[in-house]
Amino acid sequence: MQEWYQVTNIDRIDSPALLVYPERIEENIRLVKEMAGDVSKLRPHVKTNKMDEVCRMMIRSGITKFKCATIAEAEMLAIAGAPDVLLAYQPVGPKLHRLIDLMETYPGTHFSCLVDHPENALYLNAQAEKRGVVIPLFIDLNVGMDRTGISPEKASGLVREILQMKNLRIIGLHGYDGHIHDCDPVERQKNSDISFTAAEKVFREIQPWFDEPLVIVMGGTPTFPMHIHRPHCEGSPGTFVFWDWGYSHMLPDLPFIYAALVISRVISVVDDHHICIDLGHKSVAAENPLPRVHFLNAPEAEPVAQSEEHLVLEVADINAYPIGCVLYGVPVHICPTVALYDKAYVVRNHEAGETWNVVARNRCINV
Repeated sequence: MQEWYQVTNIDRIDSPALLVYPERIEENIRLVKEMAGDVSKLRPHVKTNKMDEVCRMMIRSGITKFKCATIAEAEMLAIAGAPDVLLAYQPVGPKLHRLIDLMETYPGTHFSCLVDHPENALYLNAQAEKRGVVIPLFIDLNVGMDRTGISPEKASGLVREILQMKNLRIIGLHGYDGHIHDCDPVERQKNSDISFTAAEKVFREIQPWFDEPLVIVMGGTPTFPMHIHRPHCEGSPGTFVFWDWGYSHMLPDLPFIYAALVISRVISVVDDHHICIDLGHKSVAAENPLPRVHFLNAPEAEPVAQSEEHLVLEVADINAYPIGCVLYGVPVHICPTVALYDKAYVVRNHEAGETWNVVARNRCINV
């Protein structure tokens, strides 16, 4: 009996390669919608998949709001027909002009971005006035990640300044609590409550200054289940759509399934207990320590050394892995792994057919 991941025509695919399984992607989309209850509470991040086809699958499922990190991802979403796109980044330099270009080129998509500093707000306002547009904004709050965002205690002051700028329009707050990775859901809930409380305090202070209701965008895949049912809150999972080894073992309470894999082949036998495969730094995300990938059909294989185009594995019996043998791997971190490939092979009913371009791995599509 074939395992779910095995491909009958794998001999037609050179390795290393990225495989995607649409039926399993659909299941992950169904699961995230079921967890949210109300699809309007979802704002998935597309940094994981970077593929037009995957975004269209989510749009067809009824998801209308998305989050992204690059102008290319924002344009990919607009091309796919996404109604609402948040660039979860504070635009500086040419990035702002490209964002305004997107607004003009794709009027059917509502674009917004982040701001966390008064100087940047002044820059955004001045450039928006020159271009004759009004830019919708989310105030980016530092809720513990210590990466971007204004301190919640200073946020109301920034809001007051922006309210005097006629070409900027505040529509909500944004807080990313990517520092929360507790395996225990109770601890994860506790820590996400702390992050949300900081954002909610700002929300309660500034909401009376606005005629329209504001929204809070909170969390990634680990914490979106904790935030998704809060009032005025949208959750932004990203990894859920493909899933990976890291989150599967860090977050065992979440129900998502593997929907993207990398394949590799044995290219050399080193000695009685070591083989070498063609899965180097350039083929699987390398920011984590070894192991960076786990093999579904070689669970005992232990990565011991890696370079740009090679990965050495320690195995019990080299005879089980003849040269040319195909290994199916689950990356520890799927998001940056996807960005290493220009296309993914689509597997349906154990057969690879069409390919999907990883279009947003590029920094520019058209704009």
